[in-house]
Amino acid sequence: MSTIDGNTAGLAPSTVKTLERLYRRKVPLTQIASPELVKTLVDASREAGRQVGVLIHRSGVVDRVIVGDSSRLMLPDIGRLRAAEGRFRALRLVHTHLYGEELTRDDLIDLVRLRLDLVCAYMLTPEGDVRGVHYGYNTPAYKDGDLPYRTVGPLHPSQLDVDFGQLVGALEEEFARLSRTRKVEAKDGRAILVHVGDRKRPRALQEAEARLRELEELARTAGVEVMDRFTQLRDRFDPKFLLGKGKLEEILLRAFECDAHTLIFDQNLSPSQASSIAQVTDLKVIDRTQLILDIFAQRAESVDGKLQVELAQLKYTLPRLGQKDDALSRLTGGIGGRGPGETKLEIGRRRAKERVTILEDRLRKLEKQRRQRRARRSRQDVPIVSIVGYTNAGKSTLLNTLTDSDVIAENKLFATLDTRSRRLRFPNEREVVITDTVGFIRDLPKDLFAAFRATFEETADADLLLHVVDAGDPDRDQHIATTEKLLSELELATIPRLLVYNKADLVEPAEREALVRGNGDSLALSALDRETTRSLLDRVASELAARWAESALTPEYDEEELFRDEEPSVEELADAKDEPTSG
Repeated sequence: MSTIDGNTAGLAPSTVKTLERLYRRKVPLTQIASPELVKTLVDASREAGRQVGVLIHRSGVVDRVIVGDSSRLMLPDIGRLRAAEGRFRALRLVHTHLYGEELTRDDLIDLVRLRLDLVCAYMLTPEGDVRGVHYGYNTPAYKDGDLPYRTVGPLHPSQLDVDFGQLVGALEEEFARLSRTRKVEAKDGRAILVHVGDRKRPRALQEAEARLRELEELARTAGVEVMDRFTQLRDRFDPKFLLGKGKLEEILLRAFECDAHTLIFDQNLSPSQASSIAQVTDLKVIDRTQLILDIFAQRAESVDGKLQVELAQLKYTLPRLGQKDDALSRLTGGIGGRGPGETKLEIGRRRAKERVTILEDRLRKLEKQRRQRRARRSRQDVPIVSIVGYTNAGKSTLLNTLTDSDVIAENKLFATLDTRSRRLRFPNEREVVITDTVGFIRDLPKDLFAAFRATFEETADADLLLHVVDAGDPDRDQHIATTEKLLSELELATIPRLLVYNKADLVEPAEREALVRGNGDSLALSALDRETTRSLLDRVASELAARWAESALTPEYDEEELFRDEEPSVEELADAKDEPTSG
C-alpha cells in the first residue's frame, strides 16, 4: 500500500516519493520508531513544510502515511472507534511537530478516543532538525479524577529506550484485570452536561446555571451520574455542532478523563446536529427532550401513561428517521419487492407511522372511559380540587398529608406520571376529591405535552386549583411563570386557584413572610408537617362553601373533626373515585 492520506495538495513529486518510502520501513516491536523511519519522516516533513505522521502496526508494518498542515494532523478513518474492552488498536502514531511543541490536545484526544497503543511526537527546530521527542499512552483510571493517559518527555532521541512491546503488553494486562474486577454499571451511567446559551439574553449566565441545575436533577432522576458540567455563551449557535468545535473537543477530552459515556445537551438538538456531534465521538449523544422521554418511559406505570410515552417517543423519532443513511438502505426482495422497492429506512418509517395510528386510537378509547368516570362523579356533585405546579414542588407529598394516602412521593423530578385522585372528607359529611397531576417543566417537549394533554382533562373539571411552588428553589419565580403559561395553553387559566408555597421550612422566616405578602392570595406551609396545612384547609373550605351550599350541605367547619387521628376507612380509600384516573 502506498496511498498517502491527508493534505497532499501542492506536494512536490520528490516529496511524494519520500513519503512513499515510509511504507518500506519496518519497525521492531521493541522500538517505538526505528532510526531509519524517523530520518525519512523528518526529511518528508522538512520538504513538505507540514506535519507528517505514520500509523505503525504491531507487526512492524507502516499501515498509513498521513500529511497534515503546519500545526495539525487529521487522522483518516481507521474503522470502529472503540476497540474491545481492555484492548488497544494495535496501532501507534508517530509524527512530527514543526514548532517544537509537545503533545497537543488533538494528539491526546486521538490517543484516548481511538484507543491507540501510543502517540509519539518528534519536535523539530525551525531548521528541521530533531530537538526532542514526547510520547503518551493510555493508562487505567483507578479512581475518579485520574487522567486516562500518561505523557513522557521531552526527551533527547537517544533517551528513547523504552521497550514498546513490553509497555503495551503490560498495559493491556492491567486494563483486562481491572475490567474483570470493576463493578458493572449502566452503559449510560456517567454523563457530562452541556448548556449553550445566547450571550445577548439578559442574565444569560444566571439562566445557564439554573438550567444546568435542573438538567442535573433530570439526569439524577434518570439514574445517571453527572461527572462534569460545561457552559458556553455564544452570539449565535453553531448550525453544525450547536457549540464551538474547540469547546466540543475540550468536552470530549474531559469525557475521556472522567470515563463518561454520555453527553447530555440542555438544548434540543436538530437531527443534523446530533448526527454531526456523533460523528466526532463514540459517546452517546442525547438532548433534553430525549432525557425527559427516557424518564417518563422509566416511571410510567399505568397503561395510559405507557401508551402516552410511547406515542411521544415515536413522534420525536420519526423526523430523525428522515436522516437517511445509505449504509442502512437495503432493498427488499421477493414477489412484489423487486425493482426500486422500499428501503429498510422507509419500512421503519412506515411501521412507526402505523404504530402512531394504533396508539392514538387506543388513547382515544381510554379518554372515553375517563369521561364516563368523570360523568359519574359529576352526578354525585362532589367538588374537585386539583394540585398543579412545577415538577418536584411537593404535590404528591401534599396529597398524602391531606388524605392519609401513600402515593409515591420522591425527591425527584417527575416522580408522579399518572394522575391520582383521593377523597378528603370534611366535617358534616362535606367532601372533596383531591387530584394529583403530572408536574410541569420549562420547555416541555411538545410531543410529550400533546400526548399528556388528555391527562389534564381531569383538571379541567376542577372547582379549585392548588398551585404548589417550591419556596426554597432559587428559580421559583420562573417555575411560577412556566406553570401559569402551561395552564393557559391547557385552557385552565379561568379556574380559581390558590398559590401555595411548599417547603417553607427551608427558607428564612423573613423571606417566607415576604413571599406571602408579595402574593396576596398565597399561603406558606410544609407538606411534611400536617399542622401547617390547617390554614390551607381553611381556605379550601372557604373557596368551596358556595359549591357545598348548592348541594344543601352545612358549610360549618369543625377543626377538631377535620384533624382526627384515626386512619380513613377502607371504603374511603378504595372507592372508585380513589382509583388512578388514568386507568
